[in-house]
Amino acid sequence: MTARLSLCVYCGSREGATPAFAAAARAVGAEIARRGWQLVYGGGRAGLMGLVADAALAGGAPVVGVIPRSLMQREVGHAGLTELHVVDTMHQRKRLMAERSDAFVALPGGIGTFEELFEVWTWRQLGYHDKPVGLLNAAGYYDALLAFLQQTVEQGFVSPPQHGLLQVDGDPARLLDAIAAAVPGATAPDDYRAI
Repeated sequence: MTARLSLCVYCGSREGATPAFAAAARAVGAEIARRGWQLVYGGGRAGLMGLVADAALAGGAPVVGVIPRSLMQREVGHAGLTELHVVDTMHQRKRLMAERSDAFVALPGGIGTFEELFEVWTWRQLGYHDKPVGLLNAAGYYDALLAFLQQTVEQGFVSPPQHGLLQVDGDPARLLDAIAAAVPGATAPDDYRAI
């Protein structure tokens, strides 16, 4: 574990239809700052991505963004970050975000958020890292997904221990408490060479 916990947050580049999603993103950013942590995220300024970054920055937290060049050219990058890394590919983006982080949390989002969550959870299962992985179920957004994930266990495709690697809570502070408690147990070196 680093001296300052570095939390990778995956979330939507839109705000979604419910104000509770924006409130959750702001709460996560504020909690990161309140705890003296660092935010690592996808580098965007739109949607929940921008809200979590702005809340973290407003609280004095360092914020590291990693964004592909193609998205920077569309002018969606956040210009006010502590660090903004512009990379060539999505795979480079995800790997650098993982390398700079001690834990991962997904907020509400769309297919990009789902893909990032499932990929980092898979990396955990494969032993590429042993860092905590969390899901913020803000306003019940992930209820249907969580029910489906339980079905994957019942139908024999996901083992209970693998399912248990995903920490879930609807409250930002409680989820970050659980993540913080789990980080000291992540002692194995990362190895992303196989991704």
